[in-house]
Amino acid sequence: MCERVGIRPSSRPCALVLVMCFVPVCQAFLPNFWSRVLTMSWDSYTHQYMTEHTILNITMETLSRMMEHQQDVDNEDLYTGLGRGFWHAVGEVASANAAMDFLNSTRSDPIYHFDSERVEGATEMLRDFWSQTLLLTRAKEYQGARRSLGQLFHSLQDFYSHSNWVEMGQQAVYLHLLNPKDPAVPVASEDIPTCAECYRFSCYNNLLNEMIRGQTEPLLTTGYFSTYPLKPPGKCSHGGILDSSRLQGAEGGINKDSTSPLFSPHHYLHKEAAFLATTATFRVLQDLRDEVGPMSFLRLFSVQQPPALVFVMDTTGSMFEEITAARLRALSIIQAREKRRSTSLPGTFILVPFHDPDFGPVMETDNPHEFMRYMEDLTALGGGDEPEMCLSALQLALTHSPPLSEIFVFTDASPKDRHLQSSVQALILEKQTKVNFLLTEDLNLIGRGRGMRKRRRTETLSPDRFSLYSSLSSVSGGMTVFTSNKDIQKVSAIVEDTTTSSKVSLLHAEGKLDTSNSFRVDKAVTKVMLHITGQHTHCELVSPSGARQSFPGSEGPLAKLDSSQGLYRISLLPPLQIGIWQLMIRAIGPVTFNVLGDSSLDFLYYFAKEANETHPGLRKIEGSPIAGIPLFLVVAVTGLSPNEEALFSHVTLLGPNGESMQKVLLNSSSSHWSGKELVGHMDSVPRMPFSLRLSGKDGRGNLLERVSSEMIQPTHVQIQVYSPPHLFPGRTSVVLFEVFNHGPNCPFTLSAEDDHGYVSHTDQPRQRLLIDEMGSVKREVEIRVPHDAQTARSITLTLTVQAEDSPDSNYAVVHLTVIPEEPDTTPPECSALGVESACPSVCAQGIWKVSLVAKDRGHSGLASVQLAQGEGTLILSEMTRERHQDHFQYVHEETAEAVHLPLLQPQENTSESMEFHINQHLKTEVKHGPQRLEGVQLVSGDPPLNISEWTKGKPLMVNYSSGCCAPQAELVLWDRAGNMRRCHLIASQQRALKENNIAHRWTYTSWIVLMMWVLCCQLALSVI
Repeated sequence: MCERVGIRPSSRPCALVLVMCFVPVCQAFLPNFWSRVLTMSWDSYTHQYMTEHTILNITMETLSRMMEHQQDVDNEDLYTGLGRGFWHAVGEVASANAAMDFLNSTRSDPIYHFDSERVEGATEMLRDFWSQTLLLTRAKEYQGARRSLGQLFHSLQDFYSHSNWVEMGQQAVYLHLLNPKDPAVPVASEDIPTCAECYRFSCYNNLLNEMIRGQTEPLLTTGYFSTYPLKPPGKCSHGGILDSSRLQGAEGGINKDSTSPLFSPHHYLHKEAAFLATTATFRVLQDLRDEVGPMSFLRLFSVQQPPALVFVMDTTGSMFEEITAARLRALSIIQAREKRRSTSLPGTFILVPFHDPDFGPVMETDNPHEFMRYMEDLTALGGGDEPEMCLSALQLALTHSPPLSEIFVFTDASPKDRHLQSSVQALILEKQTKVNFLLTEDLNLIGRGRGMRKRRRTETLSPDRFSLYSSLSSVSGGMTVFTSNKDIQKVSAIVEDTTTSSKVSLLHAEGKLDTSNSFRVDKAVTKVMLHITGQHTHCELVSPSGARQSFPGSEGPLAKLDSSQGLYRISLLPPLQIGIWQLMIRAIGPVTFNVLGDSSLDFLYYFAKEANETHPGLRKIEGSPIAGIPLFLVVAVTGLSPNEEALFSHVTLLGPNGESMQKVLLNSSSSHWSGKELVGHMDSVPRMPFSLRLSGKDGRGNLLERVSSEMIQPTHVQIQVYSPPHLFPGRTSVVLFEVFNHGPNCPFTLSAEDDHGYVSHTDQPRQRLLIDEMGSVKREVEIRVPHDAQTARSITLTLTVQAEDSPDSNYAVVHLTVIPEEPDTTPPECSALGVESACPSVCAQGIWKVSLVAKDRGHSGLASVQLAQGEGTLILSEMTRERHQDHFQYVHEETAEAVHLPLLQPQENTSESMEFHINQHLKTEVKHGPQRLEGVQLVSGDPPLNISEWTKGKPLMVNYSSGCCAPQAELVLWDRAGNMRRCHLIASQQRALKENNIAHRWTYTSWIVLMMWVLCCQLALSVI
């Protein structure tokens, strides 16, 4: 068995047969399904396709193994019973995979893609992802594990497309990538040419013989991409029209990302590379299952799990009846789940108590009997006058509960911690979690029992006092029920109604006074339950056949009413009539309608925009969508049998009262969940909040409708987070982000909250920002992790921004992980951005310049820098967003006399003792203080400069300029662990001029090809 980061080296013939039975051969490596459209490579398969289908394969295999002892196991039932939570979990892995091609911090960094012969660093990163996935899965931090697994899959799959492994004739996966004990293939050094010139889009036999056969064994190489980092002469490029390095010798490329010669010079080997990448992905999942066990493996992907049962309980003295009701309801749910459970897991159970001034701790378990012990231990005792710490407890529940959960808050007090409203709402939207508030009357509690809370007031509970609760439940698609202690037991039945895995929404709407709404019952629905909150005076239900029944009243043929204060529960009687039902209400004050049905058919969705940069595809929008701009709506249908067919034609945007606002046409049909998402284009996102209703027909022409009840909140402000760091005990890390204003000039309030209190609020916890129209501001948040922090712990950082004079707000939820700190043996790295070299024959008449980025790949961070050799000047500055983009999107700037090209010679890696390192780099400090590092200059002979106070894990921008008579320089970098890197800088005019000529020869042809590609894409989109 492989140790720590190992992948088992044994062969898996049975598993590979299973792959081929469940899934066609994958042909991968574009980010996601929309990449095929943008690249016109219709028969290419993607990172997304490989990831999703391989997870499906191994999940079905695992379930089949666990049910071998059962008779008459139906694989079709297993498939449809995987659950909406499973497809959401798979989507999280696939999204993390595709994001590696879209995020500024990863999309052009060769370490994440096995580019630019950074094989050693990429392999180390790959093993780190594996270790983190194991660590987080064992700690039951499943969301973090899924993100780490998606990143692992991306880098692993890229190896087979971006390297010459396939061209070597290899028929098996490269085990050394994840198992250090397996033999390694030597990598071509920087001074060894690897490719011959190729002046066509399709490059055959352009790898040199040493890369394919070699005298003893072939050398491993990967293609260089764009201009970061330097492509030495004679090296292979990634290739394709989006890769500017293809214009430098050796021209051409070797990537096998697609079947299109425009984007993949080795397109003819796409199938072979995809097969090996699929096999490697499958092996990782097998080993993960073997390491953590089949039950933990299924929990990682939320297989057959019902929605989490999450209670947030006020435990002050007046809550005896509420606690009793919740306890009895939980017992009923657990008993019902045990009766119908076959292979399904019991789900997640979470309890968060609160009163004033305390809240928590979180009691979380997947053992239902342990949860009941938690509930039995709850007592209604003590407390004081309201308000209470309700939102603090709710925030804890949200950060610990899985996505798509239902949360039930039992209280009779208004919130004391109203400042958390925006953070709580952000978590609700990010996790698509419904929050329901069950609020009880509290009339003159005086001496009602020993230790009970005593409140003297004459007013009863009213919606005004609890408007914040109503607002949060409305956004989430949940309900707020105002009831009494006498009726809380009956009202709590909604907990049982909504926490089965087969529940789907048919209607969710709000209204006042006289309100009428309709909903459709289709043949895929069995039981139907209506929840109506508020003070009702009359209710009438009309069936598709025209039959009517009024409530309250005598029993009728259509439905059965269970009435309590603040809530109507109406159950439609069998046999269900198929078609449109009408519901009319007369009420005093606001009402909420919620119609639930039993069905496996449901859908997931997200908003996305086109990414046409280094990796074409659809990039998922994080946070709320921006109003007034075009976006794509991506829908995935879940729960259909593979043998069922359905055509879904459109999505309707619904307002808060259920009214139709806009229809979004979908571009294709989906017979079952197959990675072929439905895509609709929105010309303009509406300004008003909306929910979604999916409409279609089954294979027999019967109409189908499903509703996603959470309210989407369009806005004009946006938060973009750059490169979330890992956290280590006892260290401070920085989260960089930027706030964009897409609306008029406006003041905003920015807040940052986390669920463990690690955010460092140096001044006020809230900042006021003034942002111009179409402007932005950059900010950072410090996360200070205590020395005794528990590792394998997820930290949820919630950033929110709120306009002061408009409803505009948005959020970013950043999931961070505290990981164990291991010795840092990785030296810093310096990568060139470009060289200006215009040195004439008389060297005294010219200068040369080089710009580069210094970063620490380890976790200790940059500590000091020194110019050890050279007659020029070294200028240091912070890596701002603009410089960050330059770093990853550098484009040649060509003139007749000079060309900007990355230029670095091989780097020397040495290590010195930490004691010597600290003594040296602390000798020099910058006079203007530790807050900014801008324009600091160094020359040869200066002692090492301490930069640790500025960098805090961030990259450093370095610019060096010198006269041409001194064409060499040496930069030395240290990190805090004492690792050292020597970076050699050289000016070279001849090479620059040579590659400049090549670039000019290709420019015209490349632009012609690119324009043809754009026109064809537009034509394809119009047809779709």
